[in-house]
This record gives sequence, structure tokens and C-alpha cells, in this order.
Amino acid sequence: MMADKTIDTSLLPEDVRLKLEELEIELAEGDITQKGYEKKRTRLLANYVSHSPAGKLLAILQPSAPSPQTAAQRKAHRRLTREDNRYHSEIRTEAVMQALALHKKPVVPLPSKRTSVQYPGQQQRPRERHESSSDDDDSIFGDDQHRDFQRGGRYRDSGASSSSFSDASASPHHGGRGGDSRPHSAAYAIPGNTSRQALADVLQSTRHSQPISQPPDVTNNAKSTRQADRVGHYAPAHISSVRMNNSGNISGLQDDEIRHQGKVSAKIQQLLNTLKRPKRKPLTEFFVEEDDALETPAPDPNAPKPEGSTMSPFPGEPLVIPTGLPRNLESALQRYGSSSYKANAVTVLDQNGKPSLTLTYGKLLARTQKIAYNMLQKTGHKGEGGIKPNDRVALVYPNNDPISFISGFYGCLQAGVIPVPVEVPSSRRDAGGQGIGFLLGSLNVKYALTSEACHKSLSKTASGEVVQFKGWPKLNWLVTDNFHKSSKDWQPPPKQSEDIPAYVEYTQSKDGSTVGVTVTRKAMLCHAQTLTLASNYTEGEVMVCVLDFKRDVGLWHGILCSVFNGMHVIFIPYSLMKVDPASWMKMITKYKASVAIVKSRDMHWGLLAQKDHKDISFASLRLLLVADGANPWSLTSCDAFLNLFQSKGLKPEAICPCASSSEALTVSIRRPGRSSASATGRGILSMQGLSHGVVRVDTENSLTSLTLQDCGQVMPGAMMIVVKTEGPSILCQTDEVGELCLCADYTGVSYWGLQGISSTTFQVQPQHPDGTIIGDKQYVRTGLLGFLGPGGLVFVCGSKEGLMTVSGRRHNTDDIIATVLAVEPMKFIYRGRIAVFSVSVLKDERIIIIAEQRPDCTEEESFQWMSRVLQAVDSIHQVGVYCLALVPPNYLPKTPLGGIHLPETKKKFLEGSLHPANVLMCPHTCVTNLPKPREHRPDVTPSAVHVGNIVQGARMAQAQGRELGSSEEESDTARKVGPQHMFLTEILRWRSQTTPDHIVFTLLNSKIQGKWPYQVQPQIQMSCSQLHKRAERIGCMLMEKGRLNTGDHVALIYPPGVDLIAAFYGCLYVGCVPVTIRPPHPQNIATTLPTVKMIVEVSKSSAILTNSIVHKLLKSKEATQILESKSWPTILDTDDLPKKKLAAIYRAPTPEMICYLDFSVSTTGMLAGVKMSHASTTALCRSIKLQCELYPSREVTLCLDPYCGLGFVLWCLASIYSGHHSILIAPSEVETNPAVWLTAVSNYKVRDTFCSYGVMELCTRGLGTSTATLKQRGINLACVRTCCVIAEERPRIQLTTSFTKLFANLGLTPRSVSTSFGCRVNLGMALQGASCPDPTTVYVDKRAMRNDRVTLVEKGSPHSLCIMESGKLLPGVKVVIANPDTKGQCADSHLGEIWVNSPHNASGYFMIYGDDSLHAEHFDSHLATGDLSTRYARTGFLGFVRRTELTQSDGGRHDAIFVVGALDETIMLRGMRYHPIDIEMSVVRCHRKICECAVFTWTNLLVVVVELEGSENEALDLVPLVTNVTLEEHYLIVGVVVVVDPGVIPINSRGEKQRMHLRDGFLADQLDPIYVAYNM
Repeated sequence: MMADKTIDTSLLPEDVRLKLEELEIELAEGDITQKGYEKKRTRLLANYVSHSPAGKLLAILQPSAPSPQTAAQRKAHRRLTREDNRYHSEIRTEAVMQALALHKKPVVPLPSKRTSVQYPGQQQRPRERHESSSDDDDSIFGDDQHRDFQRGGRYRDSGASSSSFSDASASPHHGGRGGDSRPHSAAYAIPGNTSRQALADVLQSTRHSQPISQPPDVTNNAKSTRQADRVGHYAPAHISSVRMNNSGNISGLQDDEIRHQGKVSAKIQQLLNTLKRPKRKPLTEFFVEEDDALETPAPDPNAPKPEGSTMSPFPGEPLVIPTGLPRNLESALQRYGSSSYKANAVTVLDQNGKPSLTLTYGKLLARTQKIAYNMLQKTGHKGEGGIKPNDRVALVYPNNDPISFISGFYGCLQAGVIPVPVEVPSSRRDAGGQGIGFLLGSLNVKYALTSEACHKSLSKTASGEVVQFKGWPKLNWLVTDNFHKSSKDWQPPPKQSEDIPAYVEYTQSKDGSTVGVTVTRKAMLCHAQTLTLASNYTEGEVMVCVLDFKRDVGLWHGILCSVFNGMHVIFIPYSLMKVDPASWMKMITKYKASVAIVKSRDMHWGLLAQKDHKDISFASLRLLLVADGANPWSLTSCDAFLNLFQSKGLKPEAICPCASSSEALTVSIRRPGRSSASATGRGILSMQGLSHGVVRVDTENSLTSLTLQDCGQVMPGAMMIVVKTEGPSILCQTDEVGELCLCADYTGVSYWGLQGISSTTFQVQPQHPDGTIIGDKQYVRTGLLGFLGPGGLVFVCGSKEGLMTVSGRRHNTDDIIATVLAVEPMKFIYRGRIAVFSVSVLKDERIIIIAEQRPDCTEEESFQWMSRVLQAVDSIHQVGVYCLALVPPNYLPKTPLGGIHLPETKKKFLEGSLHPANVLMCPHTCVTNLPKPREHRPDVTPSAVHVGNIVQGARMAQAQGRELGSSEEESDTARKVGPQHMFLTEILRWRSQTTPDHIVFTLLNSKIQGKWPYQVQPQIQMSCSQLHKRAERIGCMLMEKGRLNTGDHVALIYPPGVDLIAAFYGCLYVGCVPVTIRPPHPQNIATTLPTVKMIVEVSKSSAILTNSIVHKLLKSKEATQILESKSWPTILDTDDLPKKKLAAIYRAPTPEMICYLDFSVSTTGMLAGVKMSHASTTALCRSIKLQCELYPSREVTLCLDPYCGLGFVLWCLASIYSGHHSILIAPSEVETNPAVWLTAVSNYKVRDTFCSYGVMELCTRGLGTSTATLKQRGINLACVRTCCVIAEERPRIQLTTSFTKLFANLGLTPRSVSTSFGCRVNLGMALQGASCPDPTTVYVDKRAMRNDRVTLVEKGSPHSLCIMESGKLLPGVKVVIANPDTKGQCADSHLGEIWVNSPHNASGYFMIYGDDSLHAEHFDSHLATGDLSTRYARTGFLGFVRRTELTQSDGGRHDAIFVVGALDETIMLRGMRYHPIDIEMSVVRCHRKICECAVFTWTNLLVVVVELEGSENEALDLVPLVTNVTLEEHYLIVGVVVVVDPGVIPINSRGEKQRMHLRDGFLADQLDPIYVAYNM
């Protein structure tokens, strides 16, 4: 078999050569065993080897080096190989394979990813028929279905090409399948739910039915381009989401007409099937509100408990210092530099593996004296302070230049300066670089020593100076190669004390912060003496060192002990190891070295370099020090290395693992070849026992055992104990795993400058379990977890840095990595590029696994591998993985030596900058400590609650505006507009007669005239008489051209302006009922035109009034392609009016007759039209007049949409009733010029202005950086008394606060900015008035509010939510808070539905078929307790009432009304009520690239849709962050995370999110998401 290795591969066929190269790469990577490699290679070469008895080869026999192509590939792949050996275990692989065999293949939905997000190599490869059956089993779809399943496939329906009214079969999603006539839904295997009706049933059951539900509503025709784009992404879903209930109102998502049972529905059902498995711990059903509501994991009754006695401190052998050793390191250098000045001290191999650079002891002594002299004598010119003894100096040398480093290090020791060895900074790869810089700053380092080559490689400024690296202090760089010789009579200063610091070694804590461990001169000397005794070092020995010489074992042995004993050290640079991994073994053979300092990684790589094995000899080697021998997985490398090289002279007793710690330095070493202390131990331990912190011996063939090797005995002169890892330093029992603590003279003394954590690490005084302190000795925590075996053997089973405590059980990161690598990693990921850490989510640690995947791994392959990893970890460790992510090659942050920089990786993961290629979250299986669900008690009656409130003395929740008294009659003008003028038409005619020239309306556009002061020019002005005359002409047109009768409905389709107002009164003049409708958007006509048509049809409009621009748009080619022009009713163009006067103005027989219809869209996607009677309309105008103190002399600026609600009332009605001058600005003008509204307010010195949230946001964003410019241009807002936002939602306090702060320097006062509230049943309930108290804000507990309770907390309290008062109740308005289920009146400490009684309540819903029960339910409700006689209308909004300390105008204390959210929008999960906006605000805060968010539920799964304002490769970063923040702040598990482009979430004209439209678009697969993640 070995003979065939000498075949000249260049003579073989190309395909065979390629397969051989792949095989060698697998062997180099460790992805195949040596035996497997030989077997496969023999099989490949079988046809090219002669089978004659002589065994002659057909090919030419000559030993040859690998081809250049093979060598290059090997080199490239070795660069990606890191510390993979530590985790390889045949036992673990066998255990994992057996565990996976017990599991069924995972049936979980693949995440959906847009094609443009696919990383190179992740595109779906064509499935070949000869694939293994296991691959087929892993797929949940067949070949055809799988093609459809992939996002971005050619069958995906973009949603833009099909009409919502078309038949399902006409959709491109169903057609064009090449003759496949099967229905689309049949293409998916959805267990338990395969029919459309089944999906509809799920929808029906999950829509929680409330006694009150808001009636339906249509989506907006977005006026702005931005809003229009928001809807245009998925037009069909937008229209089909318009709903009508069984009373005749529109409902678009008909339960029996689900047109798209697409991929989304299938995947969600599939996800639900995976979640049906019960959790490990069933939760009992009750609710606890206290802070300890999170469940604490119950202790496992079967968990093993420690049974041994309390251990006592274990001493090492006495430290007997041999005679003849130098008294310190400087004298050692002086001795060998003088007496053995020609002896070699350091040899360095170059990149070709040649020992070309050598430094003798004589030259080392001369160099150190030169460096010491120059530092103390030649620095500090140009006014700068020079280097003085005890100053700290950075040593910045590359890893391939130990000669310069050792010279600089001992030069510092000679000068009494404290060296701080650090890595060479890089502006490119900055992992951990800032932490080093912070450490140097805290050490007050001002100088850095470096070599000339290193100095040249550093980044420079234009002036040639070294750049200041991120986080680093300003340093003076000293090139030690250029120093002058010291003067002959100069002597280094005497050392003041042995207790002063000798050097500072940097290390990183578990949280990633960089700290410096201080080592004194006394400790440094004692450490060298102890290592000399333990390792039996003698003068003249040759040592081969592969480790980093700047810190840890490489520094202690290669730099300190070597000079202390006059040894010759051969350093192997790490860069050479990657090219020639056998170089260190060659040097042992060449120099007959007796000592080698390596890591198990180097032994593993040495095993793979087989072509170099034949000339290797380890006969001279007496000590092979394994620096990471404390790692449990180094055992495999040690055993394999010994098995292979024992025949080359390697002695078993030469392999000596050691344990080390940055704080305690050397913890233990196995003594080399000394019979008295050479006893070694090996323990086969139960992993379950270790997870509970207990040592339990397991059987050798157990699949869940961990085999440990000892790390030798306690060091000479030291004392060791084991203490508990958490809490006080209490001694462990003998069979308990704890943290090793060391008491020795050579340990570190502190973290530099950090006294607090230093005392808990370096000054530990162990205690007995009863609290008594053991002796007076202080110990140092090593950070290593382990126990002491028989005879004082030290066993290490992990580190505190890698410890993860999940639900009370301990897991080590290295153990998890070993399990991950046992799941066939060679096809999918790079073995040595795996990071495992834990993050704290919901008061428990969660395991995160991140690996670099291979570029040729497809999406499906990687996902199936990830699923198997989850199963393996669950089986072997009985713990769930919270998040498993794969990143592209070379994405993980690296340390200077090429390993994974774990703290930086964790930081990038938590801040969302890791950019993974695949993510799999499993919160459903991992998070088992959620609060217990709330249990509703249906047996509690409202009367019982009422009695309970009375007994407790609770105040009942009710409030009312001031009484509508006789104060109005005091005004002569008001008296004339009093009882005899019940109708707005009469008031308008009266005003046209009494004040014909009084300007009531001024329309402004976005143009601002002049330079300074800036002026807004009126576009149109209209007086009372002009409006009256125009309304009369429109009335004539309706009668003559339209041939309409009294009571007919007329649709008014106008852009915002005075034409809309004139048309409204024209309709009233002839007894027609106007319906205002927003015109279709020209840039988005395909979406908005059907909405207009729908409102026209639903409102039963007999004619349409519009202007010529809109008329042309309705008849345009684009419009007729969507809707036939004949389908519209009569269209009348008011730009061409007859010049006729009406004979008489119509007066309704009773004020209760309909004045107009108000159609609006709720956020739940419902189109609702309400009837407003003449009496209600006049009463509403009267209340607004009283509240805002409006008179003909007042001017009011309006910048809002005039189509529905309070916005329409202020735009069209209030000016006619009160006579004030309304300055009108369309919101679209603010989009064109954000300054136009505020400029108009300033120009006209307006006291009262009304706007929408959209306008406020436009100003905040558009003018955020221009306030100083506006001030220079004379804009002054000090005149504003009331700036009120017209809204039908909870106040957006963040926006109003930002707006107030932003324009405060223009004179805007915080008290002037307020909000209002109206709804369908009462268009105007609350409005901030002129003499009202200031707006009130309160902070409530979010956890209590989920349970319909209102608990006030202080600002800044945990779980606090700031809510602003929704304006002051209008005169005549009375509200109560009622339980929406029982109709009982609530106390003011409860959240309930707002019920309203007022003269201006709407008369009822406008319905096609009529439904008295719905009218009675919404408009004629009575309380079950309390005031039983009053008639209330149910608003469908949740809120609460709080009595404040403020005084109202009537002298009473003010009761503030707080609106929390729409009842229909609330999400019921785990028995609690959530408001979407609260979750959305948390999600938007979690990552700076999330610009908008919307949430909804589907089949009891929470779906979060986020808009990504960044590159698509950042999409997957958001998935863990969204899941984390929702868990932390709301105790909810996110089921699906959808990442979309900006503008996809639809909003209506009021700026409210249309979450149900979004849901329908998502389920119909019309969002074109960037990424969809299905959390398991």
C-alpha cells in the first residue's frame, strides 16, 4: 500500500489527479482518517498498479514532491485550518451518529431568502438522481415542489401583475407551469391541513372574537409618493384585504376564498407541526405579576450530588532551589553573555524553514544594554518627558521576530522599565485592538519599542508618522534597531525593590475586556526557578518553541526560563507552521533538542505532514510540553502522536501536559521522566455528572463520557484548593468540580489599575461551608475548572471563560464544539472555524453556535446540517441551542495568531454586524422559563367586580368635558348662530349675507416668495359670499345635469382644497348626502383606483363630483385598463359650472337626518362608513368652537387630510360654524417643501394650528438640521398657543417630544404641543383647548397593562411605558371605562374599553343590508354595573382615566383620558393582551438599520415584519436581535421574522400601519421579502 505513494501523479489522467488532490486536502483538514485516506487512495490507483508477484508499478517509480497545484491547494486550505484537533474524538463521533439515528429526519421549514441575498456557492444546485437516499429523506418536498419552494424562483408571483378580483387560476402563480394542471396548494405536503377550507378554519379560530369589533375599512390612497410606494409592493393583497362583515360591510379575506395557499402558509403549518411536541416542563395555568414571574428551573431530583468530604488545601513538593542558579534574570544574562558569549541564545527559522537568524548570548547582552541606555538617556527631547524607571513601555514586535523582542524585553528589565508586550496593531483587522489600546492608555504608556521592519509595515499618515490606531493613546515609536551604543562607563540603575512590577501581561476576560496582569520581579524570578525545577532545565539545552513568545507559556519558557538557564531556543514562526507543519519536528531532529514547547494543534498538524515523517527522530527529546494540555480534547492528539512516533524514539514519559492561567501563571506540569512523580492519571467521566458539577466515573465504552488526562501535580512550593465557581470562595467536596485556586510566590498580583476585581481574583481566602476562613494565605483564582485526583494529580475539565450555565446545568464550549464537529462537518463547514458562546436572554444563558461554512455548500444542505446539529447537541448534552448561524468563509474575527476572536464575535453577534449567511433560531425549545400564562376567570361576574371596587374604595373610571351651558348665549354673534340656525347650510347663508367679504378659507401651496423675511403667498382665497355662490352653482349642476333627487349620495373626489368645501355645501344645498373620497394617486393608480371605486359602490353614490384633473385621470388609458369607464356613475366636472342661482336651499325636515357619510380605514384593514346627522354635525362644531375659543377674528392653520374624521370637520365645517379664518395646506405641499407649514404659522402669527403625525414627521426629518437657518429667516413660533395633532390612535409621544425639542429654539413651547382623539362612533372626543390644563403624561407598567391593569410607576422604572393624554374631552362629552367582555364599569386602576356619550355621536354605521344588532351593540350600549340608564357608544379603543392634580376651568380636578390602542388590534397570547405598537417600538430600537416594524399573529404565532434600511446581507443579523428583544421586554417568542425593503409596510393617510393588509400580503406571498426566518 505504501509503495503506490511513489507513483508519478503527473502521468495519471486529469480526473484521477483531481480526486487525489481532493483526498489530500481532506486528509490535511482532518476530515478523513489516515486509514480511510489509504483505503480510498489505493482504490483510485488500483488500475495503475501492477498485480504481478514482483509488484512492479506500471507507472514510473520515482519519489516526487506534490505538484505545484496540489501544494498551492494544500497551502490555501491549511490557512483555514485552526485548532481543530482539540475537538476530534472517535467516541464522540460514534455517540453523535447513534443519537442522530434515533431521531427522525427534521421536518422544519427552510427559511426563505431572496436570490440576491444568496452568498456565492449557496445557489441551489440541480439535484442529481444518484444522490444518497439520506439526502432525499432530509428534504420535505419533491423535486418539482422544491423548485417552487425556493425564493426567487421563476414561478413566484410578484403580486404586481394580477388583479385581486381575478380568478385564482388566472394568477401567474398558478398558470405557466408547463402543462401541470395541479392546483398550487397540492404541491405542498402539509400534514394535517391540506385544504383551503382548513386554512380558513385556522384563520377563523385564531381571530379572537371580541364582543365589540371595529367595522370594516378600505386602505388608503396614499397621497405621497412614499406612501404610494408602500402600497404598490403587493397590490393584490392590498385590495383583497378590504373586508365586509356579515352585516354587509366589506371584508376582503373571505374565509372560504383563500386564493393563495402558498409557501408561507405551508411553512407556517409545517413550523406549527414541529412545535406541537410538548416542552420538557408543562406550565401550570395561573398568572403572577411580581418580578419573580419568570419561572426558575426546578432542580432535577435525579441530579447527582457530591458525596465526598470537604477537601483541604493540597501542597506541592517543597521548592528546593538548586545551587548555582543565577540570583535574578539580569545576572543570568550577564553571566551567560560574559562567560558563554559565543553560545547561541535564539535561532529563528525563515519562511523557507532555514535557521538563518541566530543571536548569541554576547550579542543579546550588548543589545539589551544598548536598548536600556537609549531608553533612559536618549529619550525626552523636544520638551517631552523621557522614559524613567518604572515607566510602562509597549513592546510591539511581530510574531516572526523573537530576536528583537527578547532584546527589547531584557533591555526594559535592565533599565528598570516595565515592558508591556502587545500584538502589532492593524487598521484592517481590529479584533480586540481597541481593548489593547485601552489597556495601554490605563497603563499611561507613552513609548513603544519596535523593529525597523515592523515600523515600516505600520500605517502612516501623509507626513510619515505612524497613524493613531483606534482606541490607542498617542505613542512615540522607538526603533530599537537604530539605537546607538551605550557609553562604556554607563551602568543600569539599581533596582529599588523586588516587589515592584517586572512586566505586565495582557489577557482578556470573559466579557471581552482587555486587562493587564501585573507580575512583580520577585514573582518572575520565583516562576523561573519553579519551572526550572519542575522541568529539570539545565544549561546548554536546546529548546524548540512553536508558541507565541509574547505571553503565556511561550513567554515563560521561551524567553524567561531559557535565559535563566542559558539554553538555546529555536523559534518556529506561526506563518511557517501553516506552510510546513513538520518544521518543529525537523528542528528537534537536526539540533537534537531535548525540550519542545507546542500546542496539541501543532502535534495534530505534525501527524498530517506524513511525507516528512521518515527522517524524524525524537530520541533526544526528554520533554514535550503540551501548553494546552488542560484542554479535555488534547488527549486525542497526545495519544495519536505517541502511537505514531514512539517508533521514532518518542518516549511516553516525555509528553507532559501543563495547565496555565494568565492570573496564576503556571498551574501544574506533568514532570518529565522522573519516576517519583511520573505517575499519570486518566479519568473516564460522565458528562451528565460534570454538567451538575460532580465527578462520576463512567464506563469506557459509554457514548456520553469524557476522557480526561491529568496535567501533572501541583507545582513545587505551591498550594492548591478547589472552590465553588459562584458566590463566596467555599471549598468544594472531593468529588465536586470547582475553580482551581493557587497559592504560590510566582503568581500575578493584580489587574493593573483595577483594585475591585483584583481583590476578588488575586486575594481569595477560602472558606469552609460554615463560613470559617481557612488559614491566612491568599489564593489566586486560575479561571480553570477541575478537581484534584488521587495523589494530587490535577484534572482540568474546562475553563470559566468557556463555562455556560443553562437552566442550572454547566456546559463547556469545547464540549459543544466537539459534538458539532461530529455531525459530518467536512461537507459543510471548516472544522477549526467554530465559535460557541452564551448570551443572557430572559434571565438565563442561551447557547449560540456560529461556524464558517464552505462556499460550495447550498442553502438546503447547510440547513439540513444545522438541523442535525441541534438534534445532536440535544441528545448528547440534553440542552437546546438557541441560535445556530453560518457565516461565509473568513468572516469571523481573528486573533493575531489566526484563531477565532471569541469576544469580538460575540460583540458582533449582539450588535448585529456579523452578517451570517444562514440563521436558525430555536427559542420555542430553549426558552422554558417564560412567565406562567394568565388564566381568565369566566365565573367572575361584573357585579362582583363592582362590589369589590366599592369595598376597596376604588374610584370608578369616568370623566366628562365641561357642561354645554348658557355661556354661549352671552355673545351676540353666538346667539345668532344659536337654536334658529340648526343646519350648516343656514349658517353659511347667514354669513354670506352678514359678512360677505370675510375671508374664511385661504389655500397655500409650497412656494415661498422673497428672500427675507420669507412669505407664503396664497394660492386661493375664498370669502363667505364666494363660497355661498359657488355652492349654489354646484347645487344647480347636481339638479340639472345630474338629475339627482333629495337624499341621493354623491361622491366628492377632490384633492385637498376649497373645491372640496364648495362641493360639500353644494350637495347640502340640494339635499344630497356628500361622501368625501381621496382621489387615486397618479403614480400608483393600479392600487388606489379600485379602492376609490369600492367606496363609491359601498356608499351607493349616484354621482361623482370632481374637477377636470381627476376627471381626466378617471377616464385615462391607465385607469380604463383597470376599470371600465362605463362602470362609474355620472361624473360631473365642477370646473365648468352653470351661472345659475338656486331657487331655494334645502332644509332637512328634522336635524336627525343624515348630513354626510364619513368613510375611513381602520388599522385592522376595515372600511367603515358612519352616518353623521345634521344635529351631530352642528353639535360637534359647537363643541370645537367652545373648546378652542374660535371666533371670526381668529386664524387657524390646518395641515392634514380632509377626507374623514376630525380632519374633515376642521377643514370643511368648523370655519363655517365659528367664522374663523382657516389657512389650508395640503400635506403633499409639505412633502415638496417641509418648511411651508411652519412658515405659514409664523407669517400669519397663528395661535392655533392642527396637523397630522405624517406632517409632523416630515418636518422633523426634513428640517432637523435647518432650525438655525429658519431662525435666521425670521421664522418665529412663539405665537403658537395650541399645536394639536389630529389622530385616532395612542399619542406618538416620541415624535411629539422630538418635534418640540427640535423647534424649541424657534419659540415653540412644550405645553403647546398636544394630541386629539376621535374614532368611528365619535369623530371628535378630545381636543386640547385654549384654556385647558397642560397635557399630562404618565408612566405605566407594561407587564400590568398586559393583564388589563394600570399601575403607575416612576420615570425610568423597568418595564415602564410613557403614555400621553389624548387631549381634553370636548364640552358635552362623557366617557366611562368598561370591561369589553362583561360590560361592567371599571375602576381607574383597570384598562378597559372607552365608551362615550355626547350630542355629536355618529348616528350609526352606513350598511348595505342593514343590521340592527350591530347598531345596538356599537351605538346603543348600556353598562352592566354603575350608571345603567345612559346610552353609550363603544369606541373599540382601550384606555384608562386618571385624576390629576391640575385644575379645570370649572375649578374641579382634571380627569385625564389616556388612549392605549384599538381593541381590534390587540394580540392575545399566553392569556395576556399585547398592543402591537409596544412590541414594534422595542424591535425598532434593537438595531439601527431597522427603519420600521409591524407585528401580527397567524395561527397563534407572532410574526414580526421589519424594514431593513441597509444592504441585503445585513438581513439575517436582525433575526436574533428581534427574537431577543421581544423575549426580554415582552416575554413572547417570535414565530416568524420577515425582513423586507423600506416602504413595504403599508400605512394609511393618517400614518397608521395597516397590519392586516400586511398580513394578507405576507400569507399570499406578495411581499418579496429579503429573508423569512421560521423560529423553531
